[in-house]
Amino acid sequence: MKIMKRLMRYLLPYKHYLLLAILSAILSVTASLYAPIIIGHAIDCIIAIGNVDFSLMSHYLAQLAFVLIVSAFFQKTMMLATNQMTYGSIRDLRQSAFQKFSRLPLKTIDNHSRGDLIARIIADIDIISDGLLQTFSQLFTGLVTIVVTLLFMASINRLIMLLVVVLTPLSLWLTSFIAKRNYHYFRSQSRLRGELSANIEEMVGSMKVVKAFHHEAAAQKQFEEMNQRLYDSGVKSQFFSSIANPATRFINALIYACVGISGAVLVFNGMLTTGQLSSFLAYANQYSKPFNEITGVVSELQNAFASAARVFELLDSEEEIADSSESLPLSKGHVQLDKLKFSYTNQPFIDDFSIDVKSGQHIALVGPTGCGKTTLINLLMRFYELEGGSIKIDGIDIRTVSKKSLRSQIGMVLQDTWLFSGTIRDNIAYGKPNASDEEIIAAAKAAYAHSFIKRLPQGYDTQISEGDNLSAGQKQLLCIARIMLMQPSILILDEATSNIDTRTEVKIQRAFDKIMAGKTSFVVAHRLSTIKEADCILVMKDGRVIEKGNHETLLNQHGFYASLYASQFVQS
Repeated sequence: MKIMKRLMRYLLPYKHYLLLAILSAILSVTASLYAPIIIGHAIDCIIAIGNVDFSLMSHYLAQLAFVLIVSAFFQKTMMLATNQMTYGSIRDLRQSAFQKFSRLPLKTIDNHSRGDLIARIIADIDIISDGLLQTFSQLFTGLVTIVVTLLFMASINRLIMLLVVVLTPLSLWLTSFIAKRNYHYFRSQSRLRGELSANIEEMVGSMKVVKAFHHEAAAQKQFEEMNQRLYDSGVKSQFFSSIANPATRFINALIYACVGISGAVLVFNGMLTTGQLSSFLAYANQYSKPFNEITGVVSELQNAFASAARVFELLDSEEEIADSSESLPLSKGHVQLDKLKFSYTNQPFIDDFSIDVKSGQHIALVGPTGCGKTTLINLLMRFYELEGGSIKIDGIDIRTVSKKSLRSQIGMVLQDTWLFSGTIRDNIAYGKPNASDEEIIAAAKAAYAHSFIKRLPQGYDTQISEGDNLSAGQKQLLCIARIMLMQPSILILDEATSNIDTRTEVKIQRAFDKIMAGKTSFVVAHRLSTIKEADCILVMKDGRVIEKGNHETLLNQHGFYASLYASQFVQS
């Protein structure tokens, strides 16, 4: 019920469609259920006069045609109103889910698989949509049919109507029994669909690696195991659903038989006409149909509720800290990190980390994988929030200014390049959408990307699809051109030249030296050739700085940096 109440909040803005759907359902069902009364009168008329009066029969046929047309019209109106209400509320729910996703801390996103998050926003909400559509289209009609049919049966003979009511709880109990047992399996299905989606997304992104290491069989086995678990869960959920329909049909057949036998007895005793019995049997059949439909609706609704639980779990996730409305003034690049504290899953990682970076300094961060280099960059960009200490730029705590103003003054080139579907021109101008063609070309030339761009089929108008039609080096050159265009106050390079040949790397380093003259830069790299000219090198391990100094100073200390340098250059 809690989930249904939350879904109703998204339906309330469309309550006018809800009211129209309910009114249309009542009128449609009432009109269609008046047809057996007309047919019953026609039968009694034929029996009474002993032959067919075609003039009178044409009158009954006209009445019958009229009520059926009215029923069809309001049935169509109900479907249109239901569609408007369902698709509108689903659009709002998906928009809320995406907005929530955009407000989640990156730490939370990193702790989920991308495929699972995509499944919650796309597949799970689609299941909710299907469940609500079937629920409203069949549940409205079904409930109204049950109520109106009972009223018509009561108008004919209350005794038989009471017999029908007494037998009804059997169907209701069966529906409730199935619903309680199916929810667990449908919830399991939703979770497994998310896991399978994550697995497929991972395989699509890393198929080259899978093939390169001949892991196709292992990947296939992993997929088959996950697919089998989803299959098993689906079979268990459908087991109860498959029982429901024949069992409900049996109960409805029992009701129909009781009505027929008791009605025949009343006709024999002159308490009911043949036409009235015909109408009553038609109503008994109409009365039983909604229970078959409602049983299927309940199964679909349980599936929708299971998916809704996953969507609301996303919507209930803790959001990023409320952003400030204050803007960071144009930065000079003086960065102070004071006693930083940060942890992953309640395990302390960075503890009491401090450094004072003067304006215009070039700082290099080196160390083994997992030492805290990238985490430090995430904290500086406020992708992750500090748990203690402070980061200040020109003396201003970055938590007191808006993320937009902070990030607009920091240019970052990540190890994993990120390009979007669109043109080369659009990707370079991503950080400065209003840039002129001259500015874009100048940035590309500064990043040594102009020459390869001109060789592409449509030059700067060449369409790229997530960068898949470009080499790794070309992708990185475009990302660097994007930063060149932004002219940021602070530059962050995370393995920025790891996929570019040495000759191009030297040219890019010279371009960066020129563009960052007098500005602050942080370089995260394992290739020490990129950081020889750094003003200060921080050697990190387990979230701490274990060595600090320039290239020559650290070599003379014969410590970790010296051994790392020797392993990369001396032995080679």
